[in-house]
Amino acid sequence: MKLRHLVPALLLASSLPAWADDAPAKDAAKPSMDYTKPTLSTTSGSVSIGGEKISYKANAGTLVLKDDKNEPAVSMFYVYYAKDGAPSNRPVTFFFNGGPGSATVWLHMGAFGPQRVRTADDTHTPGAPYALVNNEDSLLDVTDEVFIDAPGTGFSRVIDKDLGGKADPKDYYGVDQDAKAFTNFVQLFLSKYSRWNSPKYIFGESYGTIRGPLLAEGLQNAAVDINGLILLSAIPNTDISADGDSLNPAIDIPFALVLPTQAAIAWYHDKIPNKPAKLEDFLAQVEKFAMGDYLTALNAGSTLDAATKQKIAQQLSAYTGLSANYWMTANLRVNGGQFEHELFRDSDKLAGRLDGRFSGYALDPLGEQAEYDPQSSSISSAYVSLFNDYVRKTLNYGADLSYIPLSGSVNQGWDFKHANPFGQAFPGATNVLPDLAVTMGQNPTMKVLLAGGYYDLATAFYGAQFQMQHLPMDDKLQANISYAWYPSGHMVYANEASAKKLHDDVAKFIESSHK
Repeated sequence: MKLRHLVPALLLASSLPAWADDAPAKDAAKPSMDYTKPTLSTTSGSVSIGGEKISYKANAGTLVLKDDKNEPAVSMFYVYYAKDGAPSNRPVTFFFNGGPGSATVWLHMGAFGPQRVRTADDTHTPGAPYALVNNEDSLLDVTDEVFIDAPGTGFSRVIDKDLGGKADPKDYYGVDQDAKAFTNFVQLFLSKYSRWNSPKYIFGESYGTIRGPLLAEGLQNAAVDINGLILLSAIPNTDISADGDSLNPAIDIPFALVLPTQAAIAWYHDKIPNKPAKLEDFLAQVEKFAMGDYLTALNAGSTLDAATKQKIAQQLSAYTGLSANYWMTANLRVNGGQFEHELFRDSDKLAGRLDGRFSGYALDPLGEQAEYDPQSSSISSAYVSLFNDYVRKTLNYGADLSYIPLSGSVNQGWDFKHANPFGQAFPGATNVLPDLAVTMGQNPTMKVLLAGGYYDLATAFYGAQFQMQHLPMDDKLQANISYAWYPSGHMVYANEASAKKLHDDVAKFIESSHK
C-alpha cells in the first residue's frame, strides 16, 4: 500500500524525499548528550512587526516525558519565544507541523518565528547562500510562541536503549500515542514556565490538523480548556482524499471535493479557455458544478448514460485543462498524482502537489503519476539549511546533534489506528472529526479557525470546509468556526502576500477569542 494513499496529509511529498531520514532516530552509537535530562539554552533577540520593535527571550531546549513506570521515555525539543516584560496571562500558542514524521521547521522558519526564510514565490529557489530576514509576519505581536518537534523528528528523540533508556518507538509513533505525548508535553511546559493561567492556542498544519483536535481533547480531559484551535491545510478525516481512490471504490465524493483545487491550478497556469478574471468567482462556479452535476454523475456509477458522461467530461475539461478524452478514459475520476502529471503533458513537466503554482520536470514523461513534488524540491533546502544555521549560531543549541526535518522511520512505522471518543477504532484512515465535535460541545467557547490555500492538492480547501460543515454536533456551534482561504498552497506562508494576510487573520482570531 502506497504511503500516498495512507497519508494524503503528508507534509512534504507523496513519497519520501531523498533527504528524509530512513534510519532510527539516533545521533551516534554513543549519544552526544544525556537525553534523560531536560536541556535549555536561553538567548535574547528582537523583531520588528508593523513598525514596532518587540524584544523577546528565546528558550531552546527539551522537556523529558516519562512512561508509566516513571522512567524517561521521550526528549521533546521546543523553541519558546516570550515577549520581554509581558504579563503572565499573555496568550501562548503551541505550533507543530505534520508528516506525521515532520519537524516544525516549516512553521517556525517560514511563517511565525522572529526570523523568516525567503524563497522564490513559485519557482525553484537557487542554492545557498539563502536569505534569513526579519519576519514582519511573526505572531509575537499578539502571542508568545512555542514551536514543538514531534518525537523522532527535529531534535526530539524517543529514549530507547541506544540513547540510555528503555522506551520503544512504537509507543509514540501513532495517532493516539503521539497525541498523548503532546498532551503531556504541554502540561509540563505550562508548569515549567508558569503559563497555566494564560489564554492557550493550538496551531497545527497538515497532519498537525489531526494532532491539533486530539491535543485539544486531551488537554480538555485534563481540565485544561483551549481558547482557540487553528487548523492550516487541514484533513481531519484522511479518508476524504482523491488520492485514496483505489482503496475506496464507490466512495466518490473526494473527487468532487478536490475538483475546485484542480480548477484553481489550471486557472493559475492559464490552462483553461476564456479564463475568468477573478479566481474566487470561477471557483464558485466549479464548486456548484462539483456538488451538483458532477457528483450526481459519479454517484450513478455504471448506470450513467454515455451522452451524459461525455457532457460531464467536456465540462471537466473546461474547468481543469485536461482533455475530455482523458476524463473519459479515467471514468471521470482523476486523482492528485494523475492531475499533476497530465496538466503539463504537452511540455513534460509536473504540477506541484503541495502547491500547484510550482512546476518541475517529469522524471518519466510517459508516466501516469507524479514521481515527486516540485514544490518540496524547490524550497526545502533553504528551510533546512537556514534552520540548521540559525539554531546553532543564534539559539546556541544542538552543536553536536543531528536535526531530522522529516523522518522516514516515523512515517513508515506510524500506527494510523485511532480510537475515537465513542470507543470505535478504524484501521487505515484516521478520522478525528468526532473528537473535535465532542471537544467543541464540551467547551462551547473554544473557537476554531480553518485556513488553507487554493492550490493545495494534498489537503484540498473545499474538502476541509466540507468536513467542518459535517461535524456531528449542534449546528449552533458552527458559529464558532471561521474560514480563511489564500492564493497559495499547502504552506500558505510561502507566498509573501498570503503570509501577511495569514498573520492578520490569525492575530485577529487570537485577539478576539480570549476577552
